[in-house]
This record gives sequence, structure tokens and C-alpha cells, in this order.
Amino acid sequence: MFKKIVLIGVFLLSCGVFCHGQENNIPIKLNDLLSAVAQHAPSLRTDYTGTMVQEARVQEIRNNRLPSLQLSYQADLGSNNNVPGPYFGFGIVPTNNGGIRENNNYNAVSSNLAIAAFQWEFYNFGAYQAQDQLAQSAVNVEKKRFDQSKYDLQSFTIYSYLQLLKLHDLIEIQTRSIDRNREIRQSIFAVVKSGIRAGVDTSMADAEISRAKLSLIELENQQRQLQIRLSTLSALPPDQIVADTTAEKILFEQVKSSPIELNGGTQHPLVAYYNALFDKTKMEEKLVSKSYHPKLFLSGAVWGRAASVDHSNSYRSLGEGFGVERGNYLVGVGINYNIFDLQRKKAKLHTQRLMVDQAGQKLQEEQANITMNIAQSAAEVATAEQRLDEIPHQTKAANAAYRQKFSLYKNGLTDIVEVNVAQNMLYQAERDYIAAKYNYYLALFHQVVAQNNVDGFLQLFK
Repeated sequence: MFKKIVLIGVFLLSCGVFCHGQENNIPIKLNDLLSAVAQHAPSLRTDYTGTMVQEARVQEIRNNRLPSLQLSYQADLGSNNNVPGPYFGFGIVPTNNGGIRENNNYNAVSSNLAIAAFQWEFYNFGAYQAQDQLAQSAVNVEKKRFDQSKYDLQSFTIYSYLQLLKLHDLIEIQTRSIDRNREIRQSIFAVVKSGIRAGVDTSMADAEISRAKLSLIELENQQRQLQIRLSTLSALPPDQIVADTTAEKILFEQVKSSPIELNGGTQHPLVAYYNALFDKTKMEEKLVSKSYHPKLFLSGAVWGRAASVDHSNSYRSLGEGFGVERGNYLVGVGINYNIFDLQRKKAKLHTQRLMVDQAGQKLQEEQANITMNIAQSAAEVATAEQRLDEIPHQTKAANAAYRQKFSLYKNGLTDIVEVNVAQNMLYQAERDYIAAKYNYYLALFHQVVAQNNVDGFLQLFK
């Protein structure tokens, strides 16, 4: 079995192609094409940047546990009139200390205030740790998304390489069909000249040649479009993306006589991605639970101030209100907890647990899909092997029928319609042969993709 896998790998990694009309181009190995795609694919650069963004957010979230140290200074000028009594400031009522007297005095008073205030939420019963774990799980999700993108592009590149090989063979078939139609046309000239057949046969032959040429143009266009798509991903010129059928022909003779069996691989990148999403939702649930716990604070402040009104309520010059006349400090430990957060926590946890359940069901769904894909690909491989066993009989019989009809036509024993039917039958048989061969390759490829064997498979032959 190992030798069989090696044969496939040698084919995929070493074959490079002289496509139709590109005989002067140096073929590119699949391994080189995969490397170019990994380095230059625009979507991979985008996904990699997304990973870097999430890693930067990890450090950003770690900074949440840093304390706050705010420095503030203000110099003020205004009146100083006040009355006893409490009130809520609401953040917009200016503070006016002292100034309790019988009458208002609107003489200007100067003052200044400098403050250094420190506050640190030094313990919150695991909320910081939950934030860190959630940030790391977000990074893991982005990494798994990036791995999935790489896997998809790798699969697309190998699939496209196989398609280039298939198009090369189809172009060869189409070229042979044109040559056969030209051979038929030459024979028509001979029988028309001898008076055996009418000249209308020439027109029918010309129509068949034109139809075959149009099909050839379409195949070459498909090949060019595929080269352009791969060029966009790999940053290589389209003309350099060609494939060689020599190794493929050797491979086909081997796999036709000894079908390949493939073992299961590691966890599929798509399942790994949804597993990471599932873990992330669990971390979100943990953060919800921790974020509503009490919070312990350490606070401190140092401040100094001065005013142009002295302790006996005497007005001094405005310059006396600047500088520092009095200084103070304050240190304290506090706890903060909102009783009504109990209901908020309950409702939010219920929502988050439903999201965890949804993510878990999605993970199970993808695992079931992968299992189904593996079973389907294995069945497709078996069917493709049966096609390969039968298709040579069709091709051999169609070729014999065409040669017989063509020989009869040259001897005036049948008409051009019968020859065209036989020629089209041979043409379709050749196309069916190519389709069966590459469907077998694709079935094997789909199997390694479903089993996540691609990376290990390619590593064997570097």
C-alpha cells in the first residue's frame, strides 16, 4: 500500500506539464505551486492578519488588570458663596467649599488643586483569568480558521492541477478528432472526384471539422481560465502554470493494475475549527459567570490646594490662591457588588448556555458530515474502479467500429452519416475514458481530503 501511495505522490508532486500550445514552457512541480500559493494567496494573508489582530488583543486584555493612576491639576477663579445642606452633585454641580456667610459676596476668589489618584481592582474572583482564557480561545479560533483556509487552498491547488492534466488529455482527444475529420474529408474528395459520392458530403465534413475546432477553442479557454485563477493565487505568470502527463501515464498503468487504499488521517481542519468555536463559547460562559462577582479595590490619593480666602474668611490678593497651602492623603480598601446583578447574571448565563449548546450541535453536525464524506468518497473510489475496468472495452469497440465504417465509406459501401456516427462514437468513448480516469483520481483525492491525509501524504515526497 505504501508503494501505491508513493506512486500517487510522485505523480502529484513531480508532474509538470507541456500543455497544448505551450511546448516551450518549463513545467512546474505541484510542490512548487503549493509553496507559491501558500506564500502569495490574498485570502491567506487576510486570515493571517486576523490571527495577528487576535494575538494583539490578548495583550490588550491583559492590561485590564493594571491599576489606574490619574494626575489632575486645576486653577480656578470665581465667587465663594455657600449654604449648609446635602445634595447630589450628578457630575455637573461645581464644588464650592466654605463661603458660609450672611450675605453673598461676589468678589473674585482664586484657588488651585493638584491631585494624584490611584485605584486598582486587585481581585475580582477570577474575572481576569476568564478574560485571558477567552482571549486565548479567540486566538485559537483564528488559527484554526487560518489552518482551514490553508487546507482549502491546498486542496483547490491539487484539484486544479489534476484539472489541467485532464484538460491536456481532452485537448489531445479533440485534436485527434479534428485530424480524423480531415482524413475523412480527404477521402470524400477522392470518392466525389471518382463520382461515387455527391459533393454534399464535403460540406458535411467541413461542418464536422468546424464543430470540432469550436470545441477545441472552448477547452483551451477553460485551460487558460484555470491558469489565470492559479496565477492569482500563486503570483506566477499564467503561462508558467503547465502540467506534464508523462508521470501521470506511468502512474495510471500502476493504479489500474493495483488499486490504492488509504488509511484515515488526523482531525479534519474543519472539525478542529468548530471545536475551537465550541471551546470559545464555553470560555464566554465562564466569563459571564465571573464578571458578576464582587470586586475588591485598593484606592489612594494625594492632593494639595490653596485659595485666596484664608481660614478667617478674609479675602486676600488673587495671587495667594496659587501654590500649595494644604496637603492631604487618603488610602482605602473597598468592595463593590450590585445585588441586582444576580438576576442579570441568571438571564445572561441562560442565553450563553444556549449558545454553547448550539456550538456543540454544530460541531457534531460537522463531524457527521466528515464521516459521511469519507464513506461517500470510499464508495466513489470503488465505483470509479469499476468504470476503469469497463471503459477500455467501450473505447476498443468504438475504435474498431469507426475503422470499419471508414473503410466501407472509402469503398463506397456506406454513407457519410454512418461514418460521422461512428467517429462521434469513438470521440465520446475517448472522452469517457479520460473522464473515468480522472474521476478515479478525484475520488482518491476526495478521500484523502475527507480523511485529512493531504499534508502527511505530501510530506512523504519532499
